[in-house]
Amino acid sequence: QVQVVESVGGLVQAGESLRLSCTASGLTFDNYHMGWFRQAPGKEREGLACIGRNGFRIYYLESVKGRFTISRDNAKNTLYLQMSSLKPEDTAMYYCAARYDYCSSSEYGYKYWGQGTQVTVSS
Repeated sequence: QVQVVESVGGLVQAGESLRLSCTASGLTFDNYHMGWFRQAPGKEREGLACIGRNGFRIYYLESVKGRFTISRDNAKNTLYLQMSSLKPEDTAMYYCAARYDYCSSSEYGYKYWGQGTQVTVSS
């Protein structure tokens, strides 16, 4: 049984940093491309970034480029999202997801999802 579990998010102030992690079990982690998504209230879920099996990184959202860093530790079956210079508009539920074929900004095709973790940035 595959399980994908995100770390607890939190409430931070604008300008602060936060690191999210996501641990997967029940699958061969290093065979999967891993993505981070977020969904703000009243908005559609959007793809932030993806890291391929080989560590190649793609950032999809212009507003997070240079502030967010996606990484993975295959030995620990863990995906990370380091977020810095956080802004109130980064407030959202954050999700990690796994897919086998290729990285994509679209949520469709990601087979395994975490339950989501709330990040709230106060001004």
